[in-house]
Amino acid sequence: MIQLRPKEECMFDQVSLGEVMLRLDPGEGRIKTARQFRAWEGGGEYNVARGLRRCFGYKTAIVTALADNEIGRLVEDFILQGGVDTSFIKWLPYDGIGRTVRNGLNFTERGHGVRGAVGVSDRGNTAISQIKPGEFDFDYLFGTLGVRWLHTGGIFAALSEDSAAVTIEAVKAAKKYGTIVSYDLNYRPSMWKAIGGQEKAQAVNKEIAKYIDVMIGNEEDFTACLGFEIEGNDENLVELNLDGYKKMMAKAAETYPNFKVMATTLRSVKTATVNDWAAMCWANGEIHFSNKYDGLEIMDRVGGGDSFASGLIFGLMETGDPQVAVNYGAAHGALAMTTPGDTSMASRKEVESLMGGAGARVQR
Repeated sequence: MIQLRPKEECMFDQVSLGEVMLRLDPGEGRIKTARQFRAWEGGGEYNVARGLRRCFGYKTAIVTALADNEIGRLVEDFILQGGVDTSFIKWLPYDGIGRTVRNGLNFTERGHGVRGAVGVSDRGNTAISQIKPGEFDFDYLFGTLGVRWLHTGGIFAALSEDSAAVTIEAVKAAKKYGTIVSYDLNYRPSMWKAIGGQEKAQAVNKEIAKYIDVMIGNEEDFTACLGFEIEGNDENLVELNLDGYKKMMAKAAETYPNFKVMATTLRSVKTATVNDWAAMCWANGEIHFSNKYDGLEIMDRVGGGDSFASGLIFGLMETGDPQVAVNYGAAHGALAMTTPGDTSMASRKEVESLMGGAGARVQR
């Protein structure tokens, strides 16, 4: 299964590589009519490190870059509040306009009922997208300091040609030193359309996939990024076609024998604020299903998949049992979507209570 490096020889339990943006949230309103925004930090890869730190108590770090201005320092302050180590943030000089490097913004409205959530990213020329191979000392991080688990993903890899190259550099270095690597495919058509579209996404992700131990992604991700299709499935992904998923994952495991675990969230969207929610993972030729949360009432769905990933990783690291791990992931993701912002506000105790069947009665 998964062979982790001993805890005593590693400074960090987990490290994420990716972009951290400033999220601007109009609350219950709309982006296009807002007069005020609430500020958060967030990023697909970063959210996993923060969840593992704040909910599960692991020592984590983020490898990223920020433009050295007041916005960058605000993002840093948010990261510090989350307890994630900032030693590996590379600070790039800001030219006063952002012609060369800037910090990314992510405007996100939550949606309600029949109105779906909306996200508008403003991330051109961001600092981390300008980083080139060789600028992060991965031998020092993974070799000298020691890391048990690296997490990165397809959002970071899509930022630029350099980001894709840095991703490959990082996962190769991690494997060199025995670090387990997870990757969330996280396919976003809008991020790939200007740089080659789905064809480019597949070329990049198929190369990265050769070095991944734990591959995470939904049905669309596996199809768009790796070319694996699920036959006979309908739109209600919680009531999925089991044979279709088994065949797809068996084919993926045959193509990439390095995959030790594959996992996906399963969501049936009734409205923007009511979803059926579950998850599944494949390990050693077997598929494991999580507890199912029917009629889950959602405050903010953004980051639910990242919290699933951090719960799954915690379960795998702590127990090595894929059934337990997928239950941790599904419960953590469900709780994360009941609070605002990208990142989890749940505790391990709350996650384990929900896994055990605890309801929503008031706690006194």
